[in-house]
Amino acid sequence: MKKALILFPAFNSKNYRYYFIGQLISLAGTWLQVVAEGWLVLTLTNSAFLIGVVAACATLPTLFFSLFGGVIIDRFSTKKILLVTQFSAMVLAGIYGMLTVLHLIDIWSIMLLAFLLGVVSAIDFPARQAFTVELVGREHLSSAIALNAGIFNAARIIGPGFAGILIALFGPGGAFLVNSVTYIAAIISTNMIKTEAKKKVIHPHPIRAIKEGLSYTFSHPTIRTLIILAAIISIFGWSYTTIMPYIAKNTLHANAATLGYLYAVAGVGALVATFIVSALSKKISGTAFIVGGTLLYAVSIFGFTFAKSFLFAFPFLFLSGIGLLSAFANINSSVQHSVADKFRGRVLSIYILSFIGLLPFGNFQIGLVSEYFGPENAIRIGAVIVFFAAVWFYFSRKKRNIDQEKYNKSQLQEIPEPILAQGEA
Repeated sequence: MKKALILFPAFNSKNYRYYFIGQLISLAGTWLQVVAEGWLVLTLTNSAFLIGVVAACATLPTLFFSLFGGVIIDRFSTKKILLVTQFSAMVLAGIYGMLTVLHLIDIWSIMLLAFLLGVVSAIDFPARQAFTVELVGREHLSSAIALNAGIFNAARIIGPGFAGILIALFGPGGAFLVNSVTYIAAIISTNMIKTEAKKKVIHPHPIRAIKEGLSYTFSHPTIRTLIILAAIISIFGWSYTTIMPYIAKNTLHANAATLGYLYAVAGVGALVATFIVSALSKKISGTAFIVGGTLLYAVSIFGFTFAKSFLFAFPFLFLSGIGLLSAFANINSSVQHSVADKFRGRVLSIYILSFIGLLPFGNFQIGLVSEYFGPENAIRIGAVIVFFAAVWFYFSRKKRNIDQEKYNKSQLQEIPEPILAQGEA
């Protein structure tokens, strides 16, 4: 136990231990649903296009609602927000399961449910990021963020395996219902957490609050630089996963099962990075992790495009998982270290918008480039852009703030608030 606390100092917090257990169970259920949903759409329509449409229905709400989600997070108890989002997701997953089991499901209801779950996620995701600092404080924030990513990737490895068994035994509806039940663990663990009430302040109109959040974010040199880097990685780097099935089938001659292994090996790499980042967060600077991780990711996905066999592809994907997790975990923690608490929800919603909300644009650009230059060259072009983004980030004068501006609360209050033009709502 003592070794675990040394390697993962976030576990010193009882609140975080409750959170960790609940999220591990719930996220495994979420991955059950991701796999089952894709299988259900394929069974009903046999259309790769409609699988993409359903995925878009789930991700587009982040683009449209995350900024309002940030306003909500800054106004209300984060714990209560998470209880509401978790309960909402549980109910929607239950409806999904019942409609499927009763053979009442169709593609339109799938798109509607995916959209509604996307709206819930648009609020839940930034709330979860903001909640982390309430659980462990700033001291162990890097460790907690790395562990959060570890939960996600462990669930990504565990969930799909169980999904295959559940779908074979009970159909996709069974997987949806099991996912609904797993939210109970998250709700119970969240309810057990004790946090301090937020200070009561006078809140501006929601539109003005969004403008303040945007102004604060892009006038803060450290946060602005980090968010630009995250957006570049999302649009030009992460988007390679969209055309992974094409490369797996046509270059590596894979079937559906072996395609899953390609995704899983990147998840294993990310899980390994969880241990590295959490254990070394006090010894290695955030800048080193961000730059090194981004460069490793760019080189790895570039190398992957030359693979002609699984044995050659696996090492590159494994290293890509290490690189991506190392970069994003430290981008996240650096943003959280730099932001004033009163703007935390809004800034984190913009940060999440920068990489999840922009994914549809990344998917579009890589598809378009693939049409003209081929999928392998599309990935290579994106990898080169990400590589030079890491170099730009390193040489940016603003990078020094990431390791030097570890503000305490009193220092954060001295950061000038955004100035809006008179008459703005």
